[in-house]
Amino acid sequence: MTHRVVVTGIGWVTPLGYEIESVWQRLLAGDSAIAATSHFDASTYPTQFCGQVPQDYDHRKWITHQHLHEGAGSNTSFALGAAAQAWQCAKLDQYPDLDPLRLGIYLGSGEGSLDFENYVASALAGHNPEQRGLDTVAWAKKALQCMSAIREIEQEPNMPLTHLAMEFNAQGPAYNCLTACAASTQALGEATAILRRGQADVMISGGAHTMIHPLGVTGFNRLTALSTRNDAPQTASRPFTADRDGFVLGEGAGMLILETLEHAQKRNATILGEITGYGSSADAFRVTDMHPEGRGAYEAMRQALEQANITVADVDYISAHGTGTKENDSTESEAISRLFADQGGNAPISSIKSMLGHLIAAAGAVEAIVCLLALRDNIVPPTINYGQPDPECPLDYVPNEARKLPVNTCLSNSFGFGGQNNTLVIRKFAK
Repeated sequence: MTHRVVVTGIGWVTPLGYEIESVWQRLLAGDSAIAATSHFDASTYPTQFCGQVPQDYDHRKWITHQHLHEGAGSNTSFALGAAAQAWQCAKLDQYPDLDPLRLGIYLGSGEGSLDFENYVASALAGHNPEQRGLDTVAWAKKALQCMSAIREIEQEPNMPLTHLAMEFNAQGPAYNCLTACAASTQALGEATAILRRGQADVMISGGAHTMIHPLGVTGFNRLTALSTRNDAPQTASRPFTADRDGFVLGEGAGMLILETLEHAQKRNATILGEITGYGSSADAFRVTDMHPEGRGAYEAMRQALEQANITVADVDYISAHGTGTKENDSTESEAISRLFADQGGNAPISSIKSMLGHLIAAAGAVEAIVCLLALRDNIVPPTINYGQPDPECPLDYVPNEARKLPVNTCLSNSFGFGGQNNTLVIRKFAK
């Protein structure tokens, strides 16, 4: 038996805030969360801005078992807050009959925020960096002494999963994937497959990530992937425009509660939408570049539509990967254009990364939540900072203002460094 999979809970932590309705309204209003970096001194970096979770965020506002999460890193903190909100949204906190062996977790979570720069700073106190020989050995030993064992563990990508399992007593299937920017969309797709096969009744799924630290920013700067518009950070993220110059780093988490339809109906849960299709592919091309013809992106979308038993003509909205890099936006546009040409149809496209920045492993889950809210309210968010059109990006990107329209079916794209491509079809629930 193949089970239908529905969404019954959503929660997020984003640079625009961490409550579903307030963030949704800000996205529809076209608010930008991009500002000067405050996590560390970025004044000497080529990129000095990003999208950061508000400083007043505290996951302890939502969780029950606070003693289990002492020393939680940023990824874990974001995951806990988003998952607890989703849990409460699904009203699973009011359902005592949930079998913990039938409750699973599938996350797309990246490596934790590195504290090595803090260890180095502590170890270098009073040390002459020009000294060599045995002093270097002594310096290294001192650096190790400054390191926290708990903080080291919290840098592992699976730590958010571990903490969520403890918080919600989830003893069922447990997985974490790290496919860069495609990770949380992959997690949602694979969690859906687990439920379809009947291996669980409920899955907590989504992603959490921050790369806003010196190593993360340095790496992306060296790749020339980040925007360097330090004089105008709020307008720096401009997907699909002719003068785009790179993406903007963001951070946060998005979490969804997925259930088999039978289980959701058994407990009279409110159903927010249904995941009907999932596609996954690899470019098999280059480490950092998408295939110029978008063959992997095309194939992921084609698979998702086929699994959902629909065509592009049925799609009302596409949540684009839309990072704001020259290569990504033109390649995604090429793939969508080719799919339209092959199957017919048209649909508005937008990228909320223009407002939040790129949440890396967490991006896809946050964008899936946007699709669910678009289905609910029949309105799609804009791509802000959209100015001069790029001839290589000739589609309808919902420029600068949200748009009211009937929304019954959404396509959500996530494409990761290394050529991983994942697409979801999310539809309004129909009995």
